[in-house]
Amino acid sequence: MAASTGSDGRAAPTIYDVARAAGVAASTVSRAFARPGRVNADTAGRIRRIALEMGYRANPVARALLSGRSSMIALAISDITNPYYFEIIRGAQAAAMGAGYTMLLVDAQESDQLEREALDRAVQTVEGIVLASTRMSDTSIRMTAKLRPLIVLNRAVAGVPSVVTDHRRGMRQAVDHLHGLGHSQITYLAGPEAAWSDGIRWRALREATVELGLRLHRLGPYPPTVLGGVAAADDFWRRPTSAVIAYNDLMALGLLRGLSTVGLRVPQDVSVVGFDNIFGTDLVTPGLTTLAAPLHLLGRTAVQGLLALISGAQPPVDKPVTIPTHLVVRASTGQRRPARIAPPAD
Repeated sequence: MAASTGSDGRAAPTIYDVARAAGVAASTVSRAFARPGRVNADTAGRIRRIALEMGYRANPVARALLSGRSSMIALAISDITNPYYFEIIRGAQAAAMGAGYTMLLVDAQESDQLEREALDRAVQTVEGIVLASTRMSDTSIRMTAKLRPLIVLNRAVAGVPSVVTDHRRGMRQAVDHLHGLGHSQITYLAGPEAAWSDGIRWRALREATVELGLRLHRLGPYPPTVLGGVAAADDFWRRPTSAVIAYNDLMALGLLRGLSTVGLRVPQDVSVVGFDNIFGTDLVTPGLTTLAAPLHLLGRTAVQGLLALISGAQPPVDKPVTIPTHLVVRASTGQRRPARIAPPAD
């Protein structure tokens, strides 16, 4: 293999050149860059000074081969086009960079097969993995966790550490809000069947509505997208209620569009609540009432927990780390009014 060259055409110095000049092993040079705390401070300083003088730049792949540590982690998300993940990615990235790690992003495109295939490749390089809203089965998750330290985000899997939002409290806040506005019937627009969070939100809704004596209807499942919400609007029009809670904000935004096309007003005819408080929910008209999950904190907490596992900490597998949610009330919810909704004649 030909040696790499610098801008002046000369061969760039390698880790072995630095080791030779410093009188240490190449693995010591690798640790001086990747894990400086594990090298004598004077030695690490001397290695870095010599490397700077020689123009050496650490190669993460070569360093991983020597030390077995790549300083890389993977974050797998189900759909990179979903704004829900924007702040999660930023929070995870901030925590990774702060610890000297590089983060590899895996887009599963809502496919458990693509996710497994990508992780099979990534596991050869990364030191740990965060699975955000994974569509993989519990068995596949546990198998991956045997290969690398792993934390699951937005899902609880027995025997695997996880970070979740407080779905039960959040849904109770949403139901209390609608109940306080006089709504006695609520429709839930379900998300993907493979989504753990969908099942949890549905169970939390059932508990809250039973306690308050409200009637609950379910439509779906639908794709967790704007188009999924538009499709749900047609089904909802045939089985209307005065209030709707959608699986996520994208579906809720699609529902707003779909209801508008059939002449229904929000919130005068239908109150709509979303989930996640993604970017843009305050820019639409009417602004979307939604359950806000601290997405940046979710990403940061997951990566911080993963780095602790990589360092040898014992994983808390008996109970997920739970992040609280809060209801953000905007103009898409309002007082229940006399019904103006009538489904179309067959």
